[in-house]
Amino acid sequence: MAYRRPMTASEGHAHEPHGGSVASRLNWLRAGVLGANDGIISTAGLVIGVAAATTVTSEIATAGVAGLVAGAVSMALGEYVSVSTQRDTERALIAKERGELEQMPEAERAELVGLLRQQGLSEQTSTVVAAELTAHDELKAHLSVELGIDQEELAKPWAAAGSSALAFSVGAVLPLVAILLPPASVRIAIAFVAVLVGLIVTGIVSAQLGGSAKRPAVVRLVVGGALAMAVTFGIGRLLGAATG
Repeated sequence: MAYRRPMTASEGHAHEPHGGSVASRLNWLRAGVLGANDGIISTAGLVIGVAAATTVTSEIATAGVAGLVAGAVSMALGEYVSVSTQRDTERALIAKERGELEQMPEAERAELVGLLRQQGLSEQTSTVVAAELTAHDELKAHLSVELGIDQEELAKPWAAAGSSALAFSVGAVLPLVAILLPPASVRIAIAFVAVLVGLIVTGIVSAQLGGSAKRPAVVRLVVGGALAMAVTFGIGRLLGAATG
């Protein structure tokens, strides 16, 4: 067996995510998984529902493409509004904290010491740590300890909107292709299976990136997707029979 030298503390920490990097990765993961999942399920439900009512390929394609575009725009807009609100709140909190530091620096210093003590540090250590943190960057120290905000990594609405729209579109392509390419007699069954496979992959990838258990993530997506497709298939059948 080949000898492997132990990692030093600095090497071990280099591979270990901390602070803002974790929050940033989780935010991107949330937007990406939510967008892809919505793209797969909503488009699958739409095209399977239409395919259950009619076998005309052009009608199914029109509904699927319209659903893809509308869904991507909706996801982008919703994410933009949500993240913009988050960013505005962060900016307001930063301005408020800056004003408090200018108007009542001693009270803010005492508050910082108290927060450090709540984390388990002694009075003496908290005082020293607070002094060292504020000497380096007073506003940054208070934002980090009091509010958990990094003013250098505020929420990015346009990036979130773009990633959500892209993820939705990528997810929506799977059911759209799966329903249009096969013959009419088997297109619904093939689309159903393809969507379930896509949801399984999405669940595994999201769990892997997030460091969580794979089975619960996969089960949630598969059960939810299968239920959505079953419901829309039934509605499509009923409407197709009523109008036929």
